[in-house]
Formats: sequence, C-alpha cells, structure tokens
Amino acid sequence: MSTTRNLNAAKSAKNDEFYTQLSDIENELRHYKDHFRNKVVYCNCDDPKVSNFFKYFFLNFKVLGLKKLITTCYKNQNFDLFSQHKAEKSVGLIYAGRESNTPNEQDIEVFHLKGDGDFRSEECVELLKQSDIVVTNPPFSLFREYVAQLIQHDKKFITIGHQNATTYKEIFPLLKSNKIWLGFGFKGGASHFISNYEDYATATDRKEGMIRVSGVVWFTNLDIRKRHEELILFQKYQGNEENYPKYDNYDAIEVSKTKDIPVDYDGAMGVPITFLDKYNPDQFELLGATESEGKGFSNGLWFPESGVAQPVIRGKRVYKRLFIRNKGVQT
Repeated sequence: MSTTRNLNAAKSAKNDEFYTQLSDIENELRHYKDHFRNKVVYCNCDDPKVSNFFKYFFLNFKVLGLKKLITTCYKNQNFDLFSQHKAEKSVGLIYAGRESNTPNEQDIEVFHLKGDGDFRSEECVELLKQSDIVVTNPPFSLFREYVAQLIQHDKKFITIGHQNATTYKEIFPLLKSNKIWLGFGFKGGASHFISNYEDYATATDRKEGMIRVSGVVWFTNLDIRKRHEELILFQKYQGNEENYPKYDNYDAIEVSKTKDIPVDYDGAMGVPITFLDKYNPDQFELLGATESEGKGFSNGLWFPESGVAQPVIRGKRVYKRLFIRNKGVQT
C-alpha cells in the first residue's frame, strides 16, 4: 500500500491522526513571532500526550510574549506529556505563564471537558471565541469543516493541510479572494509525522514510529514576508510560443512549471497547484481553477461544449491546473 492510499484509508475511516514534529513547528513558526505578542493561542486538535504545538508555545511563552495558551483535542486519555498529570476523561490544558522566564509544568492548569473534545463541540467553540490565533494540525478528513469554522469566527490561524486542499470548492475561493494563503512550508514539500500507521516510505526515508507524508503545506491568514516576495521571471513567450501550447478546451496557455512562467504574456495561464507556494498577490492575479474542481471555477475560461472539465492539449488530458495572470505585463 502506498502512502497516498494509506492516507486515503485513514481519511475514509475519519481516523487520520498525524502528530507534528517539534522541528517542523519551529521551522515554520519562527516566521510569525511578531504576530503572537499579547495573544491567546488555542491548539484545538492537540492530544496532550504528544502535542508538540503545546510544547513549543509552552517553552517559548515568554519569548513570544503570549497572553495565554490553551489546548484541547478529541478524546484524549491518560496523557503524559507532563508526567505528573493523569486523566481518565477528555481534558484540556491552560497555561498563562509565570513571572520568571523559566516555564514550570506546575503552572499548567488541567481542566476536564464535558464532551469528547471535538473542535466543533459547543465548549470547544467557546474556547475558540476566547482565542486570537489558532495553531494546530487538524485531521485532513475534516479540513473543509475546520477551516470553515475558523473563517466563520474570524480567527487568525496557522494550520497544516494537504496541497490538494487548495482546489477544494470550499478552500479555493478563499485563496482566490486572498482570505487565506500558504505559509513557508515543509522542506521538499514532505515531512515525517508521528503516527501509528505503517510507513511505506523507502528505507532511506523511513523513521521508526513515523509516517512520511508528501504534499503537506501550511495554511495561514497571517501576513508574512514570503507572501510579498516577487517571483523572478526570465522566460519569454514571444518567439517561444511552441513551448506554451493553448488548451483545446480552456482559453489559456499551458505553463507546466512555475519557473517557466513567461515575463511577457498578459493572458490567462494554466500552472500547477504548486504555484501557490510562490503566489504573490501583488504580482499575480489568481483567476480560477479547472472546472473539474467545481462548477464555475475557471471563471469563464472553460469551453463547456468540450464536455471535458480537465484541461486538454492536443487531445491529451493534463492534471489539475490553476489559472493566473501576470499583473506586471503591459497590454
């Protein structure tokens, strides 16, 4: 069974618990330090047994200038992140810091939840309302619902998801309207997560007690430097038209690699979904996505008489595409 099939099986079973390494959390959150000062952070999908999100914020509470840290998760039991605490029921943790700069486990408040700790439960929603920034790795199977709840309650967030979520009908409109965007990301677009699932990675990539997941990204609505970095373009469309074929059924040209976006083309271009990692809304306009992702997603670029929702080039179908326009090209 491949890792992808393993993930799909977990998704179908609504049992996709993959816990994030502390090193990955540190690598991403170091870019957001200015956002955390005097804020209440809520980690609402974090099992106290293994939550490196709680550990990160607990250890860096003073450095980040946090006001309060809260964590809850679905049906956590007998947690032992901090050995002196044991519980039979679902619990949450609250840490509000201390006067000294040294964090102390004795200052962590443990509270029992009435329900099972589901982020959609009434008591967890109440905690959500009290928070400023939500940071966690939610179940991929519930990603649509999870993000919808954050948007509904107008919360700032940093969360992990799969890159395929960028074309979900519930997620893509948020990206298009610049309400959410991608964070700095995982090295190589993949990471190992703490998990009980069998890892089918190659021997060189295998880590005991972990599973390698490719295509994972960070989603956020906190402004970051990366979002305003201009992508340097050097390819030319004029004189190289054969390298940029037009789709049979979309009014756009194919650009198969982000690095090959032409500097001199002012029309619609189809690019891989990985383009979003380089997306700068000051430089590009995100026009839409292929119709296979949702009705009306192409923003009028699709020729419906073709009957094929995927992009086609000379009769050959192409994998899902996003459509963009370079704002800097003079028409």
